[in-house]
Amino acid sequence: MHNIRIYLLLAGIIFFAGFTVSQLFVIQVLESEKYLARAEAQYVQRNYHLYDRGEIYFTTKDGELVSAATLQSGYLIAINPAYIDDPEITFSRLNDVIDIDRDRFMERVKREGSYQEVASGVTESQADEIRPLGLSGVSLYPERWRFYPGGSMAAHALGFAGFQGDEHEGRYGLERSYENILDRPESFYRVNFFAQIFGNIAKGSSNVGENSGNVVTTIEPMVQSFLEYEINNIRERWGAGSIGGIIMDPSTGAIKAMALWPTFDPNDFSTAISNDVFSNSLVESVYEMGSVVKPITIAAGIDAGVIRPNSTYYDGGRVRLDGFTISNFDGRGHGTVTMQEVLNRSINTGVVNIMKEMGAGTFADYMLAFGFDSKTGVDLPYESDNILVNFESPRLIEYATASFGQGIAVTPIGMTRALAALGNGGYVVEPYLVERIEKKNGEIINTNERIKDVKRAISEETSREISRMLVNTVDDALLGGSVALPRHSVAAKTGTAQIPHAGERGYRDDAFLHSFFGYFPAYDPEFIIFLYHVEPQGAQYASQTLTEPFMDIVKFLIQYYSINPDR
Repeated sequence: MHNIRIYLLLAGIIFFAGFTVSQLFVIQVLESEKYLARAEAQYVQRNYHLYDRGEIYFTTKDGELVSAATLQSGYLIAINPAYIDDPEITFSRLNDVIDIDRDRFMERVKREGSYQEVASGVTESQADEIRPLGLSGVSLYPERWRFYPGGSMAAHALGFAGFQGDEHEGRYGLERSYENILDRPESFYRVNFFAQIFGNIAKGSSNVGENSGNVVTTIEPMVQSFLEYEINNIRERWGAGSIGGIIMDPSTGAIKAMALWPTFDPNDFSTAISNDVFSNSLVESVYEMGSVVKPITIAAGIDAGVIRPNSTYYDGGRVRLDGFTISNFDGRGHGTVTMQEVLNRSINTGVVNIMKEMGAGTFADYMLAFGFDSKTGVDLPYESDNILVNFESPRLIEYATASFGQGIAVTPIGMTRALAALGNGGYVVEPYLVERIEKKNGEIINTNERIKDVKRAISEETSREISRMLVNTVDDALLGGSVALPRHSVAAKTGTAQIPHAGERGYRDDAFLHSFFGYFPAYDPEFIIFLYHVEPQGAQYASQTLTEPFMDIVKFLIQYYSINPDR
């Protein structure tokens, strides 16, 4: 009896052992892929919900922060192909809730592995519809992605974050310039808690980078919005190859608004018609700016002591240098005129005469002193060098054309910086978009307080003299003085430049670049505005296309900032 019990117990053990071995064989061999997929799903999953990146803020006139670039939360959909019996039904039921690319879905179903992403950007309400479906092999995972609340607002200043190869990083604008601040390194994977303990695996996420933080810009959202509104009005009325504008504090270089057309929505940048639209032409492109350069030439002549505003010269309508003839835009001679009339009537030969009085070398030195020989240092990527080959020529004709803004090509941001020196006492400031950096460790870095080697282009007295002349231009000459403001002094000048032929010498007769700059209050300016317009249709002169939007912006800023009258 005792032996029977022993045999029964032994038989039981053998049976149990055999059953266990057979089950292990099934799990480890026959169905190994199925259980490996299940184990992988429990052990490691893509950790999108840990995606993190610093914030970018606009700053209102009252110092309040407004989100410009942030993170939006939602879900992504991932599938485990091993658990999907009927891909068509699964796809159809998901597609009823959220638009899913069918080809991508079916391709992912055929892949090996337990985790295949098929959709992202799923909202909370969409997730609430998907969960009750109980779809086998379908999982929702928390996700965060970059979001720009203003849509296309300040798109070229902000840029966007996206994939560059396998790396997700800032691609354009401030997103790229401040990548080392905005980037917050995290592990791509989250490891099961028990696997960490028993597998002696490093923890699933890295520490946030020491430099990580948020970026606070100088851009004022209402000012930005109004500038974009005016640029769109210009486009609708006059057409354009491109249009751009900058509003800046001329004394500090703080940029309050920066806008371009054509533009894009950084939330949906993949739909842009061309990657060219992402480039910030205000910083990355150079143009021959035309007559907005004339006030710089006149200021240089005043500062060098060769002219005064009431100095006179005889204008015969043309001047011949090195075998070339330079004429006035209207083809006329104006007889004996003062320097004020040279500015008001935008007389080419008048500024050529000032250049000759100074001498080519002194004229070039002044032009370079206005910062044209260097990049502005604005905190945006890909800033271009200006093209100043005219100042390397032994021929006087090259300096003559430069005196009225042809033959030299500069960036709009470089032009804005140079023109700001006319009104701010002669200082060449460094434009910037970021006021401060707020690090995650609590440290605050005020970028506008960094040491700057500010140089001076002209004296304070010259600055006031040229400002008086520019105010006179607005009061008496700009559209016949009809746009002058009775209680606020505005210093301004238009520019119309012919556009060079592409890849060959000479200029087109049918294409122009219009520009317009001005600052106010003229003798202690709070703002400088610079506008340009490439190939407007139906108008030859900048006074026709840009005077009205410029004055609209001036009036808006006066009202919005409650700027007191100065006359």
